[in-house]
Amino acid sequence: MTDLKLNPAVANLEEEGAFFVLDKALKLKAEGRPVINLGIGQPDFAPPAHVLEAGLKAVRDGPHGYTSPVGMPALREAVAANVSGRYDVPVDADQVVIVPGGKVTIFFACMVFGGAGTEILYPDPGFPPYREAIRAASAKPVPYAIREDRNFGFDADEVLSQITPATRLIIINSPANPTGGVVETGELDKLALGLEAHPQVAILSDEIYSHLVFEGSGFRSLLQYPALTDRVILLDGWSKTFAMTGWRLGYGIWPMSLVKAVRGLITVDHSCVNVAAQFAGLAAIEGPMDEIDRMRATFAERRDAVVAGLNKMPGVTCRVPGGAFYAFPNITGTGIGSKQLADRLLMEANVALIPGDSFGDNGKGYLRLSYAAGLDEIEEALDRMQALIGASV
Repeated sequence: MTDLKLNPAVANLEEEGAFFVLDKALKLKAEGRPVINLGIGQPDFAPPAHVLEAGLKAVRDGPHGYTSPVGMPALREAVAANVSGRYDVPVDADQVVIVPGGKVTIFFACMVFGGAGTEILYPDPGFPPYREAIRAASAKPVPYAIREDRNFGFDADEVLSQITPATRLIIINSPANPTGGVVETGELDKLALGLEAHPQVAILSDEIYSHLVFEGSGFRSLLQYPALTDRVILLDGWSKTFAMTGWRLGYGIWPMSLVKAVRGLITVDHSCVNVAAQFAGLAAIEGPMDEIDRMRATFAERRDAVVAGLNKMPGVTCRVPGGAFYAFPNITGTGIGSKQLADRLLMEANVALIPGDSFGDNGKGYLRLSYAAGLDEIEEALDRMQALIGASV
């Protein structure tokens, strides 16, 4: 008999809903059910061949020891050059921190700026680990609204109005999970201007889907605002861009004043990212980008099929996503709650989706559908959804 008492900041963390649904879908599939999983957010492509070869060579030939906690110098230099070239802004390799996946940058940013009595703003609906990382850092999570009538963007004035003397960090995600929304440049301009009056507030800009922006969406990186460069943390990585989710490889671009604190967190957390993944990441970021263009074109085709199919269903409406590989249909017209409909679609139609509630209170009345699956599977899933919803509404 034990009387173990857990840290409440850890004991109360909620598991990300996408992984819960993934486990459930995999179990049903193992039982022989013809489940189509449109819940998990990972590309269905293989990484480019030259990336796989670089990882294989590193495993075979080495080196096999530690690297710098913040990553191999060659990889950090390549990331700095890539980001600087994409956005036409100065980025020093010493600002680059290589980490095992994008979530680490989220967690570290919350640890750096959290603590008792602090507040961190995050998008709702938004990626669930934002809220949980804030709670783990003993800060108060303060949601700001992502609105469908703004093409799943935010109202900068509304966000700015929620800043208090306790606010230490704002998390921005564009293109966004779960909505696929891309924040309008005008709102980013207003946010950047308004933040000049709040010099104590840092910004974590999650741009992990920045290579998956469709034509006409007008994406702009927060690194491109000179007045904010000393307090913007950019999150990006290889998972979505190069179909390398399982490699666990991401990076943050941090203000130089914060890198020392991040190094300290790394040395007590994971020491460094595994070497083979870093060499694969180097080959990816220095190599040809034609595979990315092909993936983006494929996602655009799937997006169009998904939006058209959803908008034919009774009680369902869906805006055209500007980026990422998610659709976020409004299902309020069906009269069925998000969780109930998601559960029925899985158990009765063998289609796995994520209820919008999993992404925050403002996600109620929505579902998240990932079109990171083959077009044949997507069309079959849409047919199954049409049949179930048509018979229920």
